[in-house]
Amino acid sequence: MPSHILLPGKFTLRGAVPDDLPSVLSLLADAARWLASQGVRQWPADGFPASRIEPLIETGTMYVLDDGRGAAATVALDGHADPEFWGRDDRPDTARYVHKLAVSRAYAGKGLGEALLDWAGLRAAADGRRWLRLDCSKDNLRLQRYYAELGFRHVRTVDLAHRASGALFERPAGATVTSARTR
Repeated sequence: MPSHILLPGKFTLRGAVPDDLPSVLSLLADAARWLASQGVRQWPADGFPASRIEPLIETGTMYVLDDGRGAAATVALDGHADPEFWGRDDRPDTARYVHKLAVSRAYAGKGLGEALLDWAGLRAAADGRRWLRLDCSKDNLRLQRYYAELGFRHVRTVDLAHRASGALFERPAGATVTSARTR
């Protein structure tokens, strides 16, 4: 795991363990409620059931950014390309995919999301991947602008009636916020 990502304050990025499940679920539920309060339909309004998060912890793809008191942020990083979004022509095996990125409201605007995306991109590069990819709500233009500002390119929007998500983004693996902002 690349260790040269500068994190503000004193944080530890580590793989989530089963004991982290309640705090990860709480963090995701808080983020989901906040998104809903902003009129954004991205995640289930009350967060995710444990059955959706437990496999991510078990497979070692869910990470926790710990501030010494608990989960300040969380992210999953894996090779799972959602088949409803990423097709064969996208060469899904050339990327790592970010899922369930959430930052505690107490740390909003402190750069934790950017730091986690930088770490994920460096991890993808270290794994020999070309791209770091993610998807977000097709209606959340604010979040889409945020990703664009961080160097992600909008690939396309997949409009499926049964999915709130569908705005697809990618940036070169190994790119960081600093390098993206200086292009």
